[in-house]
Amino acid sequence: TEIFDSLPYYDDDLQKYPHLREKVEQELARERGNAPQTLHPSIPPPIELFADNPLLKAELQRVASNQAFPSLDSLRYSLPAPTTTPGTDEEWKAALDNAHAQLQHQLIRQQNLALLQTYGPNGFRIQNYLLEGTAKQTEKALEELKELTVEVNRERKNTQDRLGKQLTALETRWTELISSVLQIEMANVALDAEIERLNKKEAELAEL
Repeated sequence: TEIFDSLPYYDDDLQKYPHLREKVEQELARERGNAPQTLHPSIPPPIELFADNPLLKAELQRVASNQAFPSLDSLRYSLPAPTTTPGTDEEWKAALDNAHAQLQHQLIRQQNLALLQTYGPNGFRIQNYLLEGTAKQTEKALEELKELTVEVNRERKNTQDRLGKQLTALETRWTELISSVLQIEMANVALDAEIERLNKKEAELAEL
């Protein structure tokens, strides 16, 4: 047996009596203030993103705190010469090693660009195809969930309207019965008074 303690789709007391809404808001605020701070056991714990990757975790914290992105280090792309003239062997060796490293970096970039031009387009097409399929599945699931939500709300509204009309009819019938009972009680009181009057009159006549 279902028990309904509220029919929000049928009851309109909050619209009829605005002061009730204020009381409801106060009660809700009081309950929110007394709400337990711990989560229900059925609720899973929060997921810690990038727990195994400190670099991504630090970047996520930077974005969350609205910090500016650090400026790029352009020194690695320059070829500084020795600071002294004509320069020591160590300074020239460091400058030469830096030039070799940057040359190797450019060669690797060229190789990556060549691989991207060869295999990148198909890879992007496949990835886009998979993403489109996932997006369509997600949109379909969302539409089904919306339709289910609308159907549940429609069923709840119809059920509450039906129950509300039954309650209104029963309340009206109860009021009519109470009124009838009161009328009967008033008639009984009047009859008792009339009987008492007649009894007194009979007693008076008997004494004559």
